[in-house]
Formats: sequence, structure tokens, C-alpha cells
Amino acid sequence: MLKTAANGVRYHQFEILNREDVVHGVFARVGGVSPAPWAALNVGGSIGDERERVIENRRRSFEAVGLPFESIADLWQVHSADAIRADAPKGALPYLGRADALVTDRPGVSLYLRFADCVPILLCDPVKRAVGIVHAGWRGTVIGVTGSAVRAMTRHFGSRPADILAAIGPSIGPDHYEVGSEVVEQVHAAFPGANGLLKNVDGRTHLDLWQANARALREAGVGQIEIAGVCTACNTDLYFSHRGEAGKTGRFGAVIALRSDV
Repeated sequence: MLKTAANGVRYHQFEILNREDVVHGVFARVGGVSPAPWAALNVGGSIGDERERVIENRRRSFEAVGLPFESIADLWQVHSADAIRADAPKGALPYLGRADALVTDRPGVSLYLRFADCVPILLCDPVKRAVGIVHAGWRGTVIGVTGSAVRAMTRHFGSRPADILAAIGPSIGPDHYEVGSEVVEQVHAAFPGANGLLKNVDGRTHLDLWQANARALREAGVGQIEIAGVCTACNTDLYFSHRGEAGKTGRFGAVIALRSDV
């Protein structure tokens, strides 16, 4: 990942998406206006922080990567496998729908979701000029939200999965993500054999969400994948982590958009 900052806001970018026609970033928690326990760049609007601070933090995030704030398109995230096509920013709407993936081929529409251990996945088809973003917790991962986003790009824009570039962002790493028997059963059902996605750590089972989503991408036909390999629970100075901070934390954002001037 490529680390950068603007106006006090820190964000990371991916080499695979380092293109003139795409704007993207996964934002750290640095550079905002929220107090503890959401300090400082909290963009989650339903966890107790004041609405005005959340809006200001989102605005600062967009300014840092050079996107107009009014271009935002986002969702009420519900840990689903649903993907929504965004043909315009949300405007006066509170959100575009209840889902966990957004896709668009429209310059001027900035796809934006929020995270605190779940996996941010950014997608780009440089051939058809389309982008996507995914919010994948364990539930979304096993019910197929990642593949759903790829199929949505194929269905709506004619994307070939082999052309799609995928970036898996900072999220809880396998060393910190202990899961119970219910999750283990669903991982085996979704990924027969599990193939290293589950491992034993001191007698407890841990899930590798990075590799699970990489496998889901490959099964959907995507072969060009970059994994940040950054654990949010290990880096609570940079990222909000629900597990790492015992639920008392904020949400960091991720954005991807097509440049309107290319």
C-alpha cells in the first residue's frame, strides 16, 4: 500500500489502483474532529458521535483525495450479499439502499463505505471503466457479497472478471480474529475444505478474512488482487477496530471513484 496525507488526513492507496482515471483511498483515523472514543476521523453515523462531527469528518476525507463531497454515494450497511448500482450521488437521500456493495460506471459518483474490522474491497475494471466497493464481514464473506459485486459489474457494465483489479484493504487479521463453531461451519459450507482459511491458535479457531475474500474473488474470475495485509486490531493508532477496542470505537471510510476529467 502507498501511504499519503493531505490537510492532516492520512489515507492509504493501492499500487494496483494507482491509475490516472481512478481516485481511491482507505482513510486512517487521523485528522478529524471527533473526541474519544471516536477520535478522530470517525465517519460512522450510528455509534453515538454527533452528526455534525461525522459530516465534517467525511467532508475532510473527500477533500483529502480531491473529490467533491456532494459526489458521495453510500449505503446502510447490513452484512448482506446485495450489490447496488449507483447511477448518481445520493443527493438528499440518507443512503442509496440497504446493501453491502456498490458499483458504478459514472464519473462524478464516489462510492463510499465504512469499516471497523470488516474488509474493504475496492474493484476497478479499466477496460469498461467501472468501479466497485464492498463491505465484507464474516457474514457477508460466507454468503458471497464479494462475488455478488463482481457479478454486478459483469451484469451492468459488461465487465470481464479477468479484467477487474481488486484491492483488499486493512481489516482484522487472522491472528486476532477468533471465531466460534457457528462461523466455522458456515466457512466450511461456503469454502469447501477451507484451504487454510481457518487455523488453530492456542486451541482456538481463527478466520483469515483476507484469504477468504481473495478466494471468493478468484472463484468469481478475478485474478489481479492486492492484499494490504494490515490488521486493524494491531494498529488501533491508525484504524478503528471493534475487536481491538472492545466495541467502543468509530468507523473509518474507504472511497473509490472514476475521474470525471479523464
